[in-house]
Amino acid sequence: MSSIELRINGKDVRRSVEDHQLLVSFLREDLGLTGTHVGCDTSQCGACVVSVDGATVKSCTMLAVQAHGCSVATIEGVSQTTSLHAVQEAFQRHHALQCGYCTAGLVITAIDLIERVGSQLTRDQVAHALKGNLCRCTGYQNIINAILDAAGHLDVAAQAAE
Repeated sequence: MSSIELRINGKDVRRSVEDHQLLVSFLREDLGLTGTHVGCDTSQCGACVVSVDGATVKSCTMLAVQAHGCSVATIEGVSQTTSLHAVQEAFQRHHALQCGYCTAGLVITAIDLIERVGSQLTRDQVAHALKGNLCRCTGYQNIINAILDAAGHLDVAAQAAE
């Protein structure tokens, strides 16, 4: 057992964990943050993607003890208000989700991409960034359209705030 301290969705957390416990199981089982899904257990599908210190990570490949001292963001922390994040709104607007199983990982991946590249995203950049996220329900067109739309909305919001 190890004691870990980390910040999850803006809140400080201190817990004891088994040294072999995966971050995804810590989030889901210990903290009840079930928006992060286990889709494959082989790091192929991206349903478990979270942000760790600002970088996307497949939480099924990271031990909880490795997150000690880190800041972790899950889908539950994407919007700190009662309204949806611009990426979530764009997914809804463009019908970019169906069963929703992969959506959390796609949204976290999209937010990271938009924060790194901004509104100048191209379809090819989005498609490349999504290679680690599998969706069995939709074609990727609506997902890509949603991400490009959200990038534009977030850029407009950032310009308005300046």
